[in-house]
Amino acid sequence: QVQLVESGGGLVQPGGSLRLSCAVSGSTLSFHAIGWFRQAPGKEREGISCINSSDGSATVVGSVKGRFTISRDKGKNVIYLQMNNVKPEDTAVYYCATDPDYYCSDDGPDATDFTSWGIGTQVTVSS
Repeated sequence: QVQLVESGGGLVQPGGSLRLSCAVSGSTLSFHAIGWFRQAPGKEREGISCINSSDGSATVVGSVKGRFTISRDKGKNVIYLQMNNVKPEDTAVYYCATDPDYYCSDDGPDATDFTSWGIGTQVTVSS
């Protein structure tokens, strides 16, 4: 059983930066990739980035492309989401997720492909 714990959320001003972490524990051999998602109030959960554990290949999609970066520390089993030049519309609860059968592709993550989720971390962008 894989457990995921997000951290690093908080209040940040527009144009600022924030780094989220996703710590993976448990049966770490059972996951191949990690996806980052976010959900704003009243909106559906949106996939924004994913990374493959095996080779570090990664994808960032949508409105965060060019501003957010995903990376991994394989030795620590931690996946990071670096958020730069944040905007008020980035305000959401951010989640990481995994599934033993998922492989990150250029299309980015789809929430329906993931079975293990963290509880999320709140990011609020406001002046």
